Amino acid sequence: MDVITSAVTAAIAEGSTSAAYHMLRSRLAAKAAAVEEAILDLEEDPGSLSRQFALSDALAAAGLAGDRYLRAAARNLLDEVERRQGVAPGAAPLATHESIQAPNYAVMQVFFATDRQQTGDRHPARQFGGARGPIAYGSCEVSIPREHRMGEMESPSLLRLQFRPDPNRHVVLLRTELAGREQFFPALSQAIAASAGKSALLFVHGYRVSFEDAARRTGQMAYDLAFAGVPMFYSWPSQGRLSGYMVDETNIEWTQSKLTEFLIDFLEGTEAEHVYLLGHSMGNRALTRAAAAVIAGRPDLLGRLREIILTAPDIDADVFRRDIVPALGAAQTPVTLYASSNDEALRMSQRVHGHPRAGDSGDGLVVAPGLETIDASRVDTSFIGHSYYGQGRSTLGDLYYLINQHLRADGRFGLHPVDSPAGRYWTFNE
Repeated sequence: MDVITSAVTAAIAEGSTSAAYHMLRSRLAAKAAAVEEAILDLEEDPGSLSRQFALSDALAAAGLAGDRYLRAAARNLLDEVERRQGVAPGAAPLATHESIQAPNYAVMQVFFATDRQQTGDRHPARQFGGARGPIAYGSCEVSIPREHRMGEMESPSLLRLQFRPDPNRHVVLLRTELAGREQFFPALSQAIAASAGKSALLFVHGYRVSFEDAARRTGQMAYDLAFAGVPMFYSWPSQGRLSGYMVDETNIEWTQSKLTEFLIDFLEGTEAEHVYLLGHSMGNRALTRAAAAVIAGRPDLLGRLREIILTAPDIDADVFRRDIVPALGAAQTPVTLYASSNDEALRMSQRVHGHPRAGDSGDGLVVAPGLETIDASRVDTSFIGHSYYGQGRSTLGDLYYLINQHLRADGRFGLHPVDSPAGRYWTFNE
């Protein structure tokens, strides 16, 4: 990793409050819009290696990685961060997971399917890009530090010239192992059969998410939920960057048939008795339609769908009410919607489309028969108000009781009922 990327990442991880950081950031942004966008993406999650690589690639493409003045400013910024952290200049970098003799972290095995194109790079964070490809299968290992705080995606607080995550302290995608279809489903089925309750959780991520980010988030959520079954995720070809919204919209539509195919294969090819579907943001577009397709075309598989959970869905609210809620309700599988009035990403989506989104609350909150709606505005803790499903402690706590104890909203601690003209919904207690 180049020194500029290392310095920027170190400063962001520390809090991005120093004048030296903002000066370097301003200089970089003035020279290339692509670099500015990569920094914005990195500021949301400095622990994401894929976002760090994206910044490094943007710097190289703009011809800035070798700029001696920018490199000098970056070295000064690194020295400043180290002084504040009490690290002597020239100290050894953080250890990699290969060198750790006494692990102080748990390892979550997470299965996956993806229709991202393989890049040819063997690094787990760069193995899949944002282009479309055939469905690939495999499993990941994600580290969760023993001192992990619920809802956190721990990232390094100090970086030297090369970024080296420490799984003793951080949520890290340690490795990815590919498997052919003929090996994947038997392995997945065996893992589910060995789990408590023969259960599985399938997560479909949203806009601006890389493969690595999806893997880390799935491992973190499964750990925090103490999920006793098998966690897995479906990663569609999101561009993983702020400016990729329109491409992501096109790709999530393309993914719908692929996800439907995978969901049917999964239900046919395993003995999972309790399947939980969890979607976030734009990912709900493919997930809801895939679930609706299974409900309409394969009623023999519906008995194993335990819960459909939709968090911050970036779906037209009127279309959601008219088409999606009735389609999902036909299976009589419980459907839970988490929405927020503090969701900046959905507000941006509404400005783009001109219509409210199903994941937004306020006056347009979607309340309908067959749908349990939770207004999560009070517990939103994320940077842009769009990841409270994985970062808000109260939301994770609510999901815990929903998934592990099968409690409906009226029986879960911390929720307050609200009766509106459209029907009853719930909010989190203050």
